[in-house]
Amino acid sequence: MNRYTYQKVELSENTLASHVDYAGQEAVRQVRELARSLKGLRVLHINSTSYGGGVAELLASIVPLMRNAGIDAHWQVMSGLPSAFFNVTKKIHNTLQGSPDNLSGQDWQLYDDTDRALARSLLDSATSSETDAWDIVIMHDPQPLAVLSFLELEQPGAARRFARHWVWRCHIDLSTPNPDTWARIWPLVNLYDGVIVTHPAYARQEITPPLFEITPSIDPTSPKNSVMSAPRAEAIVRQFGIDTSRPLLVQVSRFDPWKDPFGVVDAYRLVKAKRPQVQLAMVGSIASDDPEGIAILNRLKIAAGDDGDIHLLSNDDGVHATEVAAFQQHADVVIQKSTREGFGLTITEAMWKGKPVVAGDAVGCRLQITDGEDGFITQSTEECARRVLQLLDDAQLQSSMGIRARSTVRQRFLSTEHVARYLRLFAAYIK
Repeated sequence: MNRYTYQKVELSENTLASHVDYAGQEAVRQVRELARSLKGLRVLHINSTSYGGGVAELLASIVPLMRNAGIDAHWQVMSGLPSAFFNVTKKIHNTLQGSPDNLSGQDWQLYDDTDRALARSLLDSATSSETDAWDIVIMHDPQPLAVLSFLELEQPGAARRFARHWVWRCHIDLSTPNPDTWARIWPLVNLYDGVIVTHPAYARQEITPPLFEITPSIDPTSPKNSVMSAPRAEAIVRQFGIDTSRPLLVQVSRFDPWKDPFGVVDAYRLVKAKRPQVQLAMVGSIASDDPEGIAILNRLKIAAGDDGDIHLLSNDDGVHATEVAAFQQHADVVIQKSTREGFGLTITEAMWKGKPVVAGDAVGCRLQITDGEDGFITQSTEECARRVLQLLDDAQLQSSMGIRARSTVRQRFLSTEHVARYLRLFAAYIK
């Protein structure tokens, strides 16, 4: 019996009607209109985890909204996989974002063996009836990417019996991939009927299937993004040892080298040299498909040393959606010092709360922030610290930028627009 399989994710309710107050009546009407000709379309999303990290958070919002619009949308996660597989896929992730550390032959063998087993699991679950096939299957990121190739190797024609159309959704910053990893990956990508990227800069010239640009989003109805009173946010933050009478810098992200967490600590220390009262909270989740996160968190604890004003917090400390929202709401300045970023959901979350973000000069950050208008894009630790100090010293600038930041999110980065873009993609294939 194949121990590698897929597990259906149970979905919470999410209705288009609940988004009207945030996105506006016209945005919701547009989604319903786009869905009208797609009623009953069978769509399956597959990724590696249902918790911790941006992809899971996106799917938890948009799949129920697709269902509410009349799409027969489902979400499954890869199940029963060894931790060693996620060590390998993290290496793939890092090298696709430009890390020079190549994967070994043993790494690639484990990746291939696992996705081959997952392909067999799909074959075991498939029926021979064409009417039971999925209309569209969307594979998210590198973890399940090779499954399609192994479906055809195991049983020619099986892929089309399982689904009429296969689409790969890449959430990664592909602007400067490691050439060796990309050489292994792009032939797998080109087996798909379509590829979704977040930004045109990620559209590598080797990709031959039709390309679609879909920007991620936040769900304004979720606990993390709902309105929270200042007293409540303050009370929650205080529970984690924060002195709420003093300035607070916050970075919310995975503990990931591409988020430049050590650069954040360095920037904080430059700020603290001029504003001794400042505190730093680095808030992140340890995801089940990210074994690297624990190691980085431990290294950060060493880097923090005996500085009691550096607070390193994760879901293991009881920090979940509501707590993250409280930290973003209470922060004096939010930082996202990414060196690579497909799209920073935490940037959009903070902007929605009226917080200008001081971000790194990554493609995904530039996609979200207009430098000097609704936040700052910085190219060095020193510039990051300088912009943080500028916001700390100018409450009027902080307020005006925050108002523009929220407006940017409302216009471009809410779930309704995200779903609308998917529906346009579906319509392109059904036609």
